[in-house]
Amino acid sequence: MCGIAGVLNFDAETADRVLLERMIAPLRHRGPDDRGVLVDGPAGLAHARLSIIDLDGGRQPMPNEDHSIWVTFNGEIYNYVELRETLRRKGHRMATRSDTEVIVHMYEEFGDRCVEHFNGQWALAIWDRPRRRLFLSRDRMGIRPLYYTTAGGKFLFASEVKSLFVDPDVPRRIDPRGLNQLFTFWSPLPPTTVFDNIFELPPGHNLIVEDGRLRVGQYWQLEYDPTPKDEQHCAEQLLELLLDATRLRLRSDVPVGAYLSGGLDSTVTTALIKQATDAHLRTFSITFEDDEFDESQHQQAAVKSLGTDHQSIRCTSADIGRVFPEVIWHAERPVLRTAPAPLYLLSGLVHDEGYKVVVTGEGADEMLGGYDIFKEAKVRRFWAAQPDSVFRARLLEKLYPYMPGLQAQSLAYRKAFFHVRPDDLANPFFSHLPRWELTSWLKRFFSDDLKSQLTDHDPYAELLARLPDEYADWHPFCQAQYLETTTLLPGYILSSQGDRVAMAGSVEGRFPFLDHRLAEMAARMPVRWKMKGLNEKYILKRAAGHMIPHSIVARKKQPYRAPDAKSFFANGSGTPQHEYVDSLLHSERIREDGIFDPKAVERLVAKARKGRVIGIKDNMTLVGILSTQLVVDQFIREFDACHDRSAASLADQSQYGVGRPQHQIPLPEGKLAGADYAYPVYQPIEE
Repeated sequence: MCGIAGVLNFDAETADRVLLERMIAPLRHRGPDDRGVLVDGPAGLAHARLSIIDLDGGRQPMPNEDHSIWVTFNGEIYNYVELRETLRRKGHRMATRSDTEVIVHMYEEFGDRCVEHFNGQWALAIWDRPRRRLFLSRDRMGIRPLYYTTAGGKFLFASEVKSLFVDPDVPRRIDPRGLNQLFTFWSPLPPTTVFDNIFELPPGHNLIVEDGRLRVGQYWQLEYDPTPKDEQHCAEQLLELLLDATRLRLRSDVPVGAYLSGGLDSTVTTALIKQATDAHLRTFSITFEDDEFDESQHQQAAVKSLGTDHQSIRCTSADIGRVFPEVIWHAERPVLRTAPAPLYLLSGLVHDEGYKVVVTGEGADEMLGGYDIFKEAKVRRFWAAQPDSVFRARLLEKLYPYMPGLQAQSLAYRKAFFHVRPDDLANPFFSHLPRWELTSWLKRFFSDDLKSQLTDHDPYAELLARLPDEYADWHPFCQAQYLETTTLLPGYILSSQGDRVAMAGSVEGRFPFLDHRLAEMAARMPVRWKMKGLNEKYILKRAAGHMIPHSIVARKKQPYRAPDAKSFFANGSGTPQHEYVDSLLHSERIREDGIFDPKAVERLVAKARKGRVIGIKDNMTLVGILSTQLVVDQFIREFDACHDRSAASLADQSQYGVGRPQHQIPLPEGKLAGADYAYPVYQPIEE
């Protein structure tokens, strides 16, 4: 895993090597092992390397034989061994053993469609010198990030936004539209980001810059078309595919470990590794001081059964508050929960133990129907058929026993909250309306100025316009899966809670459940095999349940959560546990930044000081506001000071003192930033 960056000058002037070196420098956490820069006329590529495959020969940027094609690449192409043999038979000659070299030769052979042959995770850029053409691509599921912008007569791209911001020609401003989307869906909808004129290449898309024009096009998407299948055959096929996906993800020239949370998914992936290899296996996990979040009992059951060499890190509320600024520096966007922080600490443990690669269970819930939101939607549809039924309403109590506040609400409240009305069943977002409307409640804290800028902005309409034409014909369960797989998964689970916190510790995550072959198979699988009654991931339990302890197969799913408000305010103490919290949430600071209503934030902070922030709304609001303020502080106010510091130095809370210069945060004037950006697009690049 690595970090990439690059530029293409529109005026044919030679690319600036100093700029390229400055762009790749902030990505050293993604690639601490080596660094490379290519300047080739108007194009420049840069690379920070985390050496995993072909440790000696895999340096980047990497060319083909005659140096006419160059690539800078972040990720892994797991089927590179098979592709290498295909290329050899076609006459291509290889100078290394790396998967990177396969990319340039596949591009020579298949052009833009080369990515359709890849099984892996990637963000890559190819400079085609003869055609004066820059080709960018991002993997199907959005595991690896890729951002771009135009400024100062050039096109710029990078793995992270901070690399773009080192160019003084790139303005640093908050995009209200991106914030509005994030405070609805938990993340912006690509290509939008929370920064004005900074764009994210969507998953499963390519981008081409040629002749001064930019073209973005989709090369892959999931298509849900369940076909009748025998249950036993389906289970056998799933297990066979999982074993092969795991085997491919063990290809590495460095040791591979695994995350073991004690849940079904990570225990299955760990068992698959044990079956695929007899090598010594290290596993890693998080434990919590608070029993509400702790899963150590189940972790130990898995360790005892599978015989791994296990190590865990114990996470306290104070730990979360301490590292939260570092987490936001790496996430580069606000978050609504603190859950990424413990995973950030876990990646530090893995790094300290000398591991660069871990296999994890992400993707199983989205592909095979494991989330409570899928069960909830099923119950809500059942309830909506008889909306006055008390019995049907009580089924929801089985889903959320850890949410006593919700259970205590009246039947009328729950009926309204969960949209249990026959008319709501026709809404294309039926499955996600309760979550998204709960999240949107946070927008009440927006300042009057920000609200006025968002008057004509409708995030739902934007998402509706992007739905596939076939969406309306899909089974409601498949519609819910699609929404989860294209919004929360790439935008939060694989980003803020995935790539960003793992790569902060120079650790690469690998995900067997996100093998595109498995994703396509699951999309064709009958819905009843994914969720049988309210038994989530039924087919996975049928396929792999015999490989892991019965107690883990039978346990009720426990969503991964972490302490929120109590990480910043000791209950009832009246004083924030960390100085930066008091500084960033101070009324004067809130007023100057202009994003939130100072009085509303002041009331929320007063509740937190008294230890009365206990509900989901208040916890999400506090975390969302604080993380937004951190984004503004680190990327707008103090970027020049922050970008050259290491993540460790950001833990020094003194940088958040109240004595620094104050100034209004720039927001785009007039129409919302990027509002004229079509999706996908074929248009001239304009400054």
